Amino acid sequence: MNAPRRTSLGISSVALTLAFGTLVLAAPAHAAGGPRDGTGASSDQEGGKNGQGIYAAARIQYSGAVTKNGGTGNVASADVNWSPPPCWYAPYLGAKDFKKEMSKNIETAKNQPGMTGHAGAAIGEMQRHYEDDYGWTDTPGYKDYNVDKDGEGMFWAAVENPDEPDILKRNACSDLPFWVDNGEAPPPQYEQAITPEMLAALAYQHMELPGTKVTLAPEAVTKVNLPTWAWLDKAVFDEVQATAAINVPGFNIQATTTAKPKSLTLSPGTAEATTIPADGGCPIVDGRIGEPYVKGKAKQTPPCGIVYRRSSGGETFPLKAALTWEISWTGTGQAGAVALPDGTIEAVQNITVEEIQSVNR
Repeated sequence: MNAPRRTSLGISSVALTLAFGTLVLAAPAHAAGGPRDGTGASSDQEGGKNGQGIYAAARIQYSGAVTKNGGTGNVASADVNWSPPPCWYAPYLGAKDFKKEMSKNIETAKNQPGMTGHAGAAIGEMQRHYEDDYGWTDTPGYKDYNVDKDGEGMFWAAVENPDEPDILKRNACSDLPFWVDNGEAPPPQYEQAITPEMLAALAYQHMELPGTKVTLAPEAVTKVNLPTWAWLDKAVFDEVQATAAINVPGFNIQATTTAKPKSLTLSPGTAEATTIPADGGCPIVDGRIGEPYVKGKAKQTPPCGIVYRRSSGGETFPLKAALTWEISWTGTGQAGAVALPDGTIEAVQNITVEEIQSVNR
């Protein structure tokens, strides 16, 4: 039987929300694969549930230069309009395990007080969807939870991105769990099904890059009208990589995000200063940013630096150094590197500027 296509909340909007509020599905260890404690360089994120539905148990396994606690990394996108996915669909359980969990929770929901009228009808429709082949446009129903195909595919379900601050965006993946055969792509109507490109964006979100501490000469106390030299050690310029992967029976994809230093931007912390170059952007030249100061160059103009025009009056100026990284990704099914928005990390160093016009050094 087919009816118009609907989401998990569309069967009976308020009623099914109430029904899903009773569904409590744990994420079984065997559904995710691999250690659950995030040992080594990995930081694992797995699904779960909330008051609105079932969430996929397949974990995203992070490795490389990522935060150890699974939280957001230290890279800010230079494109304010870019963001990682707020939610997605991912493999959840095989047919027999899904039947065990879903049927148990449907029965629990049916026996809750007040599960009559629209709420009871919603639970009944959901039960028919998985047991009696009740479907709708573009969404087939299932006979006995597809147990005759156990091992040949998995039910997929929604995952929230816990680092997405907008709750409406986190809950945007609202379709009922659906079946995907091993080796097949999810049905096209599930546009938010997990892809290597989405994994690349998530690796970007969790990436942890080296701190940006600029070497200065003079180091912390400089003089009015005296060029302050700034440079970064060559060791900063190593490539940094972060990988995100999903590996479950019949579905294995991964993406690696690579960051390369691109340029350094200096903000002196006061309008009464001149940056060198004038726009404050110091590019990479011959594998370095700026040039180390050596004795005898005090009056020369550095390739990267600042000239303060007034003293800090016994206080300090917050010199901000923002290192821009060029970021790209490669992954499953991707022939070459694909650009992502540049990323930046910032560091602030307090600079004292003294009211002395000249100095020998």
